[in-house]
Amino acid sequence: MWEGEGLITDLTEDDCWALLRDNELGRIAMHAADQVNIFPINYLADDRSILVRTAPGTKLLEIAVNSGVAFEIDGFSDTDAWSVVVKGTARRLETQSEINAADALPLVPWIPTLKYDYVRIVPTEVHGRQFARGPEPER
Repeated sequence: MWEGEGLITDLTEDDCWALLRDNELGRIAMHAADQVNIFPINYLADDRSILVRTAPGTKLLEIAVNSGVAFEIDGFSDTDAWSVVVKGTARRLETQSEINAADALPLVPWIPTLKYDYVRIVPTEVHGRQFARGPEPER
């Protein structure tokens, strides 16, 4: 019903990557030990992958157990809203050349903590939708 009325539009993959490049705060969902966890993270869209800096802890432990993740960003204005979801695999960068390349990128922590570990999300699926906003229709 809604899509037929033009209120929901599927975004192209290029549109999704443009939104990913233009933003820097998202959420990563991970599954480990029979639980799903969601973490807000700042990120950088780098060459059609998502790069994250983190400190040792839950996120690194969880991707060591199960590398499958989902990553999401969204936004809105008075007239529309949008959401982009990236599904894929996450892996910690381990070689010095990978870490050096990541260090050269403009990805810095938002909070004053030391975050020396990098995680790259390599997508298997990228999709997004844009929604027209407006008043609720008459019932």
